Amino acid sequence: MTVTDPAAPGPAAPRPAAPRPRGGLVQGVTDSLVIAQRNLIRMSRIPEMIIFGVIQPVMFVVLFSYVFGGSISVGGNTSPAAYREFLMAGIFAQTVTFATAGAGAGIADDMHKGLIDRFRSLPMARGAVLTGRTLADLVQTTLTLIVLAIVALLVGWRTHTSLGEVLGGFALLLLLGYAFSWIGALIGLSVRTPEAATSGGLIWLFPLTFISNAFVPSENMPTFLRHIAEWNPFSATVQAARELFGNLPPGYPVPEAWPMQHPVLASVLWSLLIIVVFRSLAVRKYRSATA
Repeated sequence: MTVTDPAAPGPAAPRPAAPRPRGGLVQGVTDSLVIAQRNLIRMSRIPEMIIFGVIQPVMFVVLFSYVFGGSISVGGNTSPAAYREFLMAGIFAQTVTFATAGAGAGIADDMHKGLIDRFRSLPMARGAVLTGRTLADLVQTTLTLIVLAIVALLVGWRTHTSLGEVLGGFALLLLLGYAFSWIGALIGLSVRTPEAATSGGLIWLFPLTFISNAFVPSENMPTFLRHIAEWNPFSATVQAARELFGNLPPGYPVPEAWPMQHPVLASVLWSLLIIVVFRSLAVRKYRSATA
């Protein structure tokens, strides 16, 4: 008969295994939607985020429409109405891309507060945190775009195509905005503070949006800038939106560059390429930053 010494230490209790992320496409989608819902609830509790996000593009619409209208020739036409219709696709595109700074600042804020580390401790898909954040930003951008379109209608902007083509133009704009939000996600993961993410998210957007066909026809630019503008992914989406809205004046000279000749296809290809490249980089950065 074996006698056990009660003072002897017993067998070590098994240590709980660290939670592992659940795999599968369905689980990844579910986790992303949960994170998106969390961010949307947070946005609804901070209404000034939405209000300030709407005020800036509205100011651009009013200022550009009435300050520059009549002073810029569009296809030989200098009327304010012609420039207003030419302008609006550029303002829409600028609005969806400037949301990049907000996406980067939000992710940097979560990193700074340690929230990302808490998400990482849960059994969830690794890319769900970033995907959920970008989806929430896409919803906010959609709401901003709706308000901006209403303001544009009030100042005289009109479309001249079918409803399907108009919706297709807005879909391309939102696709570009979603693609750029992944650039913002990468910036947010690469800096230490939300303030740095905001600055880093805007500093490169100004040359990108202004060296384009958003506010002035590209044929009026110097040769080297014109080539940059015509191959700018931002310009492709602006040109595609103008075509789908019917906002190009009759006889408007279309540049010979391939993206300007096939703007809808070029816009889709550019946006998908940006999503694939920067989503991969952002998810890799997320894994290393939270390891």
